[in-house]
Amino acid sequence: MILINLKTYREGMGQGAIEFARLAERVNEKTGISIAIAPQALDLAAVADSSETPLFAQHIDPVTYGKYTGYILPEAVSEAGAYGTLINHSEHPVPLERLGEYIKRAREADLVTVVCADTVETAKKAALHKPDAIAIEPPELIGSGVSVSSAQPELVSEAVKGVRSVDPQVQVLCGAGITSGEDAEAALELGARGILVASGVVKAPDPYKALLELARAMQRLAR
Repeated sequence: MILINLKTYREGMGQGAIEFARLAERVNEKTGISIAIAPQALDLAAVADSSETPLFAQHIDPVTYGKYTGYILPEAVSEAGAYGTLINHSEHPVPLERLGEYIKRAREADLVTVVCADTVETAKKAALHKPDAIAIEPPELIGSGVSVSSAQPELVSEAVKGVRSVDPQVQVLCGAGITSGEDAEAALELGARGILVASGVVKAPDPYKALLELARAMQRLAR
């Protein structure tokens, strides 16, 4: 799986988000690699109406129907067409002692959960709450162009080992700095089942070419 976080990049908002979803469809058709995107909350419904690409919210809040002005209700995200949600991204962290609440509310809204973790210990604590996947990504490498799979390969392999020791059903994704096919291959060889990317695709001179390179690399290892 490749999950593309559009963040609040200008290239990935509004019509741009729709174009990235269509681009993801084209690469999926060519390679068979599952590709999802995480647009801004305001773009979820429009993208869902325009594409079959699986969508993730960038964040949800552990609230229910009622008096929660400004919060992101999990059910609203699901109704807008989201398939899942990111939780605890380093740019939008949540209190770790409340992580279970976020995962529980996402599950109640039928959302797949990908929890971001910056350390092996955080990944293991997150695994106790049985998310669908954990994305290991040290914040200092996010957007750096230096992939965690090459700069800190032991972090990825230890995270995979640690998460499996807690719950073998939880998948591990690799994020932070992944920009090339070599980065993607290294991530999978270290035990990750997919990658979480952002600027390496969204800000690339040719996003289609960048995404296709990542997917082709994963396709080679899947054979």
